[in-house]
Amino acid sequence: QVQLEESGGGLVQPGSSLRLSCTASGVALDYYPIGWFRQAPGKEREGVSAISHDGNTYYTESAKGRFTISRDNAKNTVYLQMNSLKAVNTAVYYCAAAAPRARVGLTRIQDYNSWGQGTQVTVSS
Repeated sequence: QVQLEESGGGLVQPGSSLRLSCTASGVALDYYPIGWFRQAPGKEREGVSAISHDGNTYYTESAKGRFTISRDNAKNTVYLQMNSLKAVNTAVYYCAAAAPRARVGLTRIQDYNSWGQGTQVTVSS
């Protein structure tokens, strides 16, 4: 399994931006699909965005146009840029890795088998 660590969360006002980072240790991320998921209090974990090993990107409808996923293999890191944040975006955000070179998107959360500990994002005035 891949060891992943998220960072970049925090408390921000509505309309603000945050960039989350997902960094791997002990293994090169180059061939791994990476997904970003979130879980709000009392709700199930849900997908936000994903990026394949070769750069294909996937977004949920709520993330399209405001969030951007990218990867920097030289830094072994995947990013989630979140703009125009809203209170409904408040959640713990997790990154996760699927099997190397797997063709996965956001449909099946069970495709992702290595998870980070999460980073809290709170959007509040």
